[in-house]
Amino acid sequence: MSAVEVIFGIVLLIFSVAITIVVLLQEGHQQELGAITGGADTFLSKNKARSVDSFLARWTKVIAIGFFVLVIGINAYMYFGK
Repeated sequence: MSAVEVIFGIVLLIFSVAITIVVLLQEGHQQELGAITGGADTFLSKNKARSVDSFLARWTKVIAIGFFVLVIGINAYMYFGK
C-alpha cells in the first residue's frame, strides 16, 4: 500500500464519520407533529431550530458531495494510476 492510498483512506474515513455525525445531529421533520406545547413561543425560539437545521442540512450536502467526489477520485486513481 502506498502513502497516497493511506492518505485517501484516512480522508475517506474522516468524511464518512463526519457525514454520520452531521446526519445524526439533525432532528426529524415529524418530531413536533403531535406535540402540544405550552408557554411563550418567541421569534428566537421558533427560528433557532430552523437555522441549526438549515446549517446541518447544508453541511450534509457539502460533506456528501465531497465524499462521492473523493470515492470517484480514489477509484479513478486506482484504475488509471497503476
